[in-house]
Amino acid sequence: MKPKDMPQDGPRPIVNESGIAIKPLYSAADVEASGGTAMIGLPGEYPFTRGIHPLMYRKQPWTMRQYTGFGNAADTNKRFHYLIANGQTGLNVAFDLPTQCGLDSDDPQAEGEIGRVGMAVDTLRDFEVAFEGVDLDRITVSLTINGAAAILIAMYLAMAEKRGYDLAKLRGTAQNDILKEFVGRGTWIYPVEPSIRLVGDTIEYCAKHAPKYSPVSVCGYHIRESGADPAQEMAYAFCIAQAYADDVIRRGLPVDEFAGRLSFNFNCFGNIFEQVAKFRAGRSLWAKIMKEKYGATKPGSMWMRMIAGGGGGGLTFEQPELNIVRGAYYALICALAGTQTMALCCFDEAYTIPSEYAQRISLRTMQLLIEEMGLAETVDPLAGSYYVETLTNQMRGRMEAIMSEVDAQGGIVKLIAEGAIQARVSSQAYQRQREIEEGRFRKVGVNCYRTEEKTPEMEFHPYRDDDARAQIQSLSKVRAERDPARVRAALARVQADARSGANLIPAIVEAVKAYASVGEISAVLVGVYGRYSEPVRF
Repeated sequence: MKPKDMPQDGPRPIVNESGIAIKPLYSAADVEASGGTAMIGLPGEYPFTRGIHPLMYRKQPWTMRQYTGFGNAADTNKRFHYLIANGQTGLNVAFDLPTQCGLDSDDPQAEGEIGRVGMAVDTLRDFEVAFEGVDLDRITVSLTINGAAAILIAMYLAMAEKRGYDLAKLRGTAQNDILKEFVGRGTWIYPVEPSIRLVGDTIEYCAKHAPKYSPVSVCGYHIRESGADPAQEMAYAFCIAQAYADDVIRRGLPVDEFAGRLSFNFNCFGNIFEQVAKFRAGRSLWAKIMKEKYGATKPGSMWMRMIAGGGGGGLTFEQPELNIVRGAYYALICALAGTQTMALCCFDEAYTIPSEYAQRISLRTMQLLIEEMGLAETVDPLAGSYYVETLTNQMRGRMEAIMSEVDAQGGIVKLIAEGAIQARVSSQAYQRQREIEEGRFRKVGVNCYRTEEKTPEMEFHPYRDDDARAQIQSLSKVRAERDPARVRAALARVQADARSGANLIPAIVEAVKAYASVGEISAVLVGVYGRYSEPVRF
């Protein structure tokens, strides 16, 4: 026999992205060998592997919260109402890069980016326009903002209060995860330590004044998009969440007074079973951390409440129609894994800001799972699978090992400040891209099952200079109408509190109510803290 004709010893080895070898067959013995069934439990009970609520979607389906925002506040308000009219049950707001980086629309550095990848926000007036006609008791709002989060949270609370809402009952979320910005997206403003302080300020303030509002959504999502594997995504997010919790506890706030409002934002592209196991393992690990390390006693303090459904890193330019199929599987993963909120990526997001048509398809995909596919009928339907339970145990073990490694190397804050985590995930992203280009990591339509057919025409979201000029004119109008003395006094208080170490949110709330701008408040804080300079490692 020639070598190629000889019988094979067995199926080719398969290792998932988290580095776990996958067997061709699983049995009860594999579950026991991986750690047994002690961490499964029941839904709604510690350690919450099967879900944080007893009936999960049988009682209430996941919140559908599509990520949207572009141009100015008026344009974004129209899209909000379009989505709500089509059955969306929450809002997830995108902000343009100048806003994310603490710049006003008339700043020279903002030129060409005003409203390009999200809604431009300069003052409280923009929030008043953006949320006009939106019932904030019925539609909860998530603000995808980080470096400037303290200012935007203050604007949201001030806008809601001005409209007569009770802040003690107001629900909503802000991403406000600055440590992952240093790892992934890069919309930082201040150095690491004062940035963490600002996150702690928002947690402390909301615990006292807006206790149902979630001031931080720790975002493993972008760490995953930057090159982390699924286990690292969860482990690094938990390390970051602990850094924020440690800061607040050092201020004297008991864990049960704030931990229940921490939330998470996770990614979902990749192997279905690995992703489902990742979320099930993550829920039980976070519960264990909060109970055993922090001494939390309230069940809600131990919940890993999450939004998922993005998976933008899995989308492709090639054969974009396939992204509709990918999106459906991402939604399936999230439903099987027990997410509280779903923000499903759209098929055209590999190209542009999603169109109304694309967003409606994603919204209908989530609705199909509820109305036609039975995903809301029973809790944790994959529980008891030998494969899923084994993989859940293995994923939990992998996450714990990664977290122990981070602690042994000095902790997540130190590693991020030094650029070590950034270097690690960037290297992994480079290696994965090489594997795709060389065909070793298969991507349908990219390096296998390609077609010579012409890519269909895609609708690109237009960038209009006239809209940018209108935003700048709106800002000028606000500045002309506001009380200059009140603005100066408010900004002086922000500066004084930043220097003294006081909680900054009361001063920032006062400043935004005076219609001080994002750029003006950020400039004051930069004057005290300085700007972050990224460490580059090779």
